[in-house]
Amino acid sequence: MTLPTSDTVVLYPLGTVDNDATVLHIESLPDGRAAVLLDRTSVHPVDAAWPDQGPDRAVLRTASASLPVLDCIVGASDGDRLAVGDDAPRPGSEGWAFVVVHVVEEGSALGSGLTEGSRVTVEVDAEHRRALSLGHTACHLASLALNEALADRWTKQPKTDALGRPDFDKEAIESSVIVPWGSRDRFRLNKSLRRKGLPTDGLGDGLAALGERIDATLAQWVEAAADVRIERDGDLLTDRRYWVCELPEGTARIACGGTHAASLAELESVRVGLAIEDDDGTPVLVMTTAVAER
Repeated sequence: MTLPTSDTVVLYPLGTVDNDATVLHIESLPDGRAAVLLDRTSVHPVDAAWPDQGPDRAVLRTASASLPVLDCIVGASDGDRLAVGDDAPRPGSEGWAFVVVHVVEEGSALGSGLTEGSRVTVEVDAEHRRALSLGHTACHLASLALNEALADRWTKQPKTDALGRPDFDKEAIESSVIVPWGSRDRFRLNKSLRRKGLPTDGLGDGLAALGERIDATLAQWVEAAADVRIERDGDLLTDRRYWVCELPEGTARIACGGTHAASLAELESVRVGLAIEDDDGTPVLVMTTAVAER
């Protein structure tokens, strides 16, 4: 069977944690493991372009065996070869299909009788998915609350966020990592940010008050128990997806390929911790977000 020429159908945006699928391709990887491509999957992969949310924990089950998914990544196929890792082009590159690569032990794949064209059942660890989903939803909420808390510090008008406030998150973000029940975001407080209109002098002295203001906003939003949904342009891996939350101030809509809670009613609380770190002479604001589940 040839390599796919169309993107993988992804089911995780719907909250799906299990599905039946057809094996399209199996290929040995340089590290001694094997790549398994399916026509559809409920396993969330990590995307090298913005690796904020890591892969789901999952297994692929055949009639006679269970194969743990050791990793799950985004790859690309031009119909003749599979590109993964640093060799993969950026999503949207012409002539490539973008696929979810399920990485398994090569020996296990051979021993299981897994072949191209065979049927498998995909099973995702639902509790781990839920922990990451709540952490990702809380990350978006905390970023919006941080933008709100810093809004009156701007001396120029930058781009605005999903609620119409100055988008500190977009202008300063260096990295974001989703973890079970939370996230860790790093924002560079550099000269570029100051030129855009946000003075950073003295920001470290006011972290306690800033954190209290963010926590107060988050408490109001969680109490409102707003609905959350994922809007999609389609079912394929590279189709655009958006996190949408009906907050008291209005509808927030953020482009996002991750997984999320279905409602803020699933959260007991969201709180942040703030710190300033030094990165080779450049101050970095670190925001740690923690979720308590109802």
